[in-house]
Amino acid sequence: MSRAAVNPAAGTTGRRPSRRTLLGGVVGGLASAVALPSGAANAAGATNSLATRASSGTTPAALTAEPYVSLPVTPGGGPTTGDHVHVLKVGPQDAATVLVLVPGQFGAANDFRLLARDVVAAVPDVQVWAFDRREESLVDRAGFATADPLTYYLDDHYTTQLPSNSPYFATWGLTQTLADLRTVVCAARDGGRRRVVLGGHSWGATTALAYAAWDFDGRPGYRDVTALALLDGGVLGAFDGTGATVQDSPEEVKQRLAAIADGGVLDMTLSGTGLGTRAESSQIWYQLAGWYAHRDPDGRSVLQPHLPDALQLPYAITNSALLGTLVDASFGWPNDITVHSGSIADTGAVRGWIDSGITPISRVATAYAGPEPTVWQWYWPARLSVDLDVTDAYADTELARSLGLRLLHGAQLDVPLYAFETSLTNGTVLDSARRLVANSRIPYGTYASDDGMNHLDPLFAAPDRNTATRSLTDFLTALR
Repeated sequence: MSRAAVNPAAGTTGRRPSRRTLLGGVVGGLASAVALPSGAANAAGATNSLATRASSGTTPAALTAEPYVSLPVTPGGGPTTGDHVHVLKVGPQDAATVLVLVPGQFGAANDFRLLARDVVAAVPDVQVWAFDRREESLVDRAGFATADPLTYYLDDHYTTQLPSNSPYFATWGLTQTLADLRTVVCAARDGGRRRVVLGGHSWGATTALAYAAWDFDGRPGYRDVTALALLDGGVLGAFDGTGATVQDSPEEVKQRLAAIADGGVLDMTLSGTGLGTRAESSQIWYQLAGWYAHRDPDGRSVLQPHLPDALQLPYAITNSALLGTLVDASFGWPNDITVHSGSIADTGAVRGWIDSGITPISRVATAYAGPEPTVWQWYWPARLSVDLDVTDAYADTELARSLGLRLLHGAQLDVPLYAFETSLTNGTVLDSARRLVANSRIPYGTYASDDGMNHLDPLFAAPDRNTATRSLTDFLTALR
């Protein structure tokens, strides 16, 4: 769920070379994975106080109330159902500190449920709010409330938002997202009675930094927050280590805006998985895989007969194993959409999944299953991709101003910063965070990394093996 690569077939915008790998190399990677033994996957982290939490994602009794609430926002020119954002709240309602987390590209609020439970269990007096963008208000998840969601979605009974019928997506860029996010931050602040730590994962970290530098009618965004928390993302070249170049030259931006004006209003990157041609096809598949793996992990896969030929395996697998083939790094998927979970068993009439990595497949299933919220945002506006690329410079440039981006206060940031890095960027996330601290008034930065993690591992890894959760809780504890 990082910044995405261009999908040449779809003609839409984005960036990330690993997604180019996705478009060209997934089938070969999956085919080679068929012969892989069930050896240990990459592992990292050490036992700590979070080890007492169940690795399956079970919620302690004290945390069973996890409301998913709707907040009205300014109309955005689309259906009135889209004039709301949602927040998943985990932890005590009367907490003095609220950690507001923004998901990355194609990410949604349930990215953070398991992480939030682990943070709340470790840090007293903290509540976590996971932000769902307004686009998620337009999603038809009714099928996941039935006994047969496969039929509802794969037989095309659900309501879709087609680009040709959704021109309003063309204007849903960073300005709209930050206006919506400010509604959430202000609600979390409760008139200044509570402290807010603002953070995010991947492009969600970029969004949090954009908020901090934004000028809201004369008020800098950073004045709304006590600290910033970046999980595997940022600005100032944070993603350069992936080998990508930011597509933010005036000519590139002009071409991308022209494509949007011609009807390419949605980022179609995830269609490169081969799981369907609509903007939401892959997201539906991921959630279906999680739904069945969560409810019947050891049963024969319901979805396997419906997989595209290129993704078929030469033997029967369980629901958990099918989910594993879609999310585990060993099957050739790119770093930015994978975890280190395990492998398919070598034998059996129906082969199951063997956990041998830092992220148990049951935790992935718990998160992916939903039904609401879920891990994947169905509709990602291409304009938001353009704006976030331009935000990488983190300056009030002529190009930024031409897009209406009010990045006026980056050099004035004066709140502590936490940054965590996985193997995705080969060191540039932390390099960029240090550069940000050096060129602002940020009093101090806290930095942590784990090269044994892929981009999604910090969201779902077992508590006793999650370096990100441990270092983030230490940072939050030090703020108290």
